[in-house]
Amino acid sequence: MESLSPVEGLILNQFSDFNLSASLKQQLANAKFITPTPVQAAAIPPALEGRDILATAQTGTGKTLSFLVPLIEKMQAEGKIKGAFGLILLPTRELAMQVLDHYRKLNGSRGSAALVVGGMAEGPQLEQIRRGAQLIVATPGRLEDFLGRRLVNLSGVKMLVLDEVDRMLDMGFKPAIKRIVAALPAERQTLCYSATLSQQIKEVVRDYVKNPARIEIGSVLKPSENVELQTFEVDKEKKQELLEHLLDSHHGSFLVFVRTKHGADRVARRLARAGHAATQIHGDRSQSQRNAALRSFSQGHHRVLVATDVAARGIDVADVAHVVNYDMPREAEDFVHRIGRTGRASRRGVASTFAQPDEKGDLRKMERTLSINMKRFRVRANPNGATQSVQSA
Repeated sequence: MESLSPVEGLILNQFSDFNLSASLKQQLANAKFITPTPVQAAAIPPALEGRDILATAQTGTGKTLSFLVPLIEKMQAEGKIKGAFGLILLPTRELAMQVLDHYRKLNGSRGSAALVVGGMAEGPQLEQIRRGAQLIVATPGRLEDFLGRRLVNLSGVKMLVLDEVDRMLDMGFKPAIKRIVAALPAERQTLCYSATLSQQIKEVVRDYVKNPARIEIGSVLKPSENVELQTFEVDKEKKQELLEHLLDSHHGSFLVFVRTKHGADRVARRLARAGHAATQIHGDRSQSQRNAALRSFSQGHHRVLVATDVAARGIDVADVAHVVNYDMPREAEDFVHRIGRTGRASRRGVASTFAQPDEKGDLRKMERTLSINMKRFRVRANPNGATQSVQSA
């Protein structure tokens, strides 16, 4: 397995340096993509050569473009295509919709695409497939269902992308992925992306890739250096006040993570009552409600998005200024995924973690696991009852 470092990849410091068609170079320029990120610089050249890819890269590193560019280039070079040429599998509806949006922005009217996800009407999805969609962007559950009912034919797929493999396995999609891959041609190109590469993931991936170019972008479990990390020791009943204090004293958008659906509703309602433009996203909301909340947040109509971990997987919103761990994440990996929503594309961000007094041990353990030290503050009350944040000694 050949290993490609981002330093080697960065020799190509402009998209115009890649071995791409003039039309795709123009499409990239029109979309204001000029300089590739490290994962793009490392992954695109071997992918264009037809190599399989196995990449570890966090959300926010530009990995979506690193697989869309070679996919679009190969589709355009193929000429007239009947049926699905490319298949992209992702863990969540939201992520699938965002990837499809990126594809359409970059590819214009060229190459039809079908979205195949649960939680949405299947009629329009099947119609896109029947019309001969050249790209299928799917979550494993709904695509496996279509396969079982013989509503989709994947025998012509020449490129497979497995994005956020670790998340798909966490969500129980291993059997579905196995059945989907079994319906694909053995001779194909496969691009796998994962934030982490545990032994389980290595075993699964080994079945799907052949002699892949191995790409590692930074640490697979480390927060971005663009994010300022801070933690507040705060009693449970003071968390809401502290959140409002941060909103009043900082600019920009806030992505707030809570553990439960009820907690997300409660926090968002209290913020709205206090005059903050807040909305929420969690598993009990309908797909249309989740889409509307995400769109409203990304367009700036709501300054605050309150989210649970599962619902937030795959959220890709530019320019999130501040991530707040209202409830402590259960795992260090969840911490990295949460705060990876800010400090992206060389921008600076802030991540604040609320830790109750009895969670200090969990906080120290997470810092040791990630080799980080967060700036510490302790929350006290002024004599008039207002919340005040005081840096601890």
